[in-house]
Amino acid sequence: MTEPSDAPPVITLMSDLGHGDEMVGVMHSVLAQLAPQVRVVDLTHDIDPRDVQGGALRLARSVQWLAPGVVVALVSPETATDGRLVAIELTGGQAHFIGPDNGLLAPAVAMVGGAERAVILDDDSHHLESPGRVHPGRDVLVPVAAALANGTPLGELGAPVDPAGLMPGLLPLPREAAGS
Repeated sequence: MTEPSDAPPVITLMSDLGHGDEMVGVMHSVLAQLAPQVRVVDLTHDIDPRDVQGGALRLARSVQWLAPGVVVALVSPETATDGRLVAIELTGGQAHFIGPDNGLLAPAVAMVGGAERAVILDDDSHHLESPGRVHPGRDVLVPVAAALANGTPLGELGAPVDPAGLMPGLLPLPREAAGS
């Protein structure tokens, strides 16, 4: 991640949601209401659906160039409410990564120095109420990102968890072609 500056906080979004419906725009709108001072950067929303490994690779390849702040990543093979959602504070506190605990975040976190602290996002006081099915991006991840950008301490967002106990990310290793 690049060095911090006096610029407004940045929230970077990455998902497998695509642009075929309203969800990415809704997440932007929620951020505009909860943290209007924040700049939002869309890394990509065109990851193949449920391709956690592909999402982890894209995030790991780009993380060193991302602005400090909060990274929200959502690629999940589970249904909207299965699996736990976590917030991770990077070593030195220079940024936070938020997303499912499914290996999506681990390679990027490791590339920028590792995790110092982590919480499970089980305190719903910073979540949006949803009249229907909970959408993890709109109802949990984006509101938690706004709370962090507004200065809410990580420890107020959920139960602490040992970062070493989070799901590791598995990326493919390159292989040499026969005869190379």
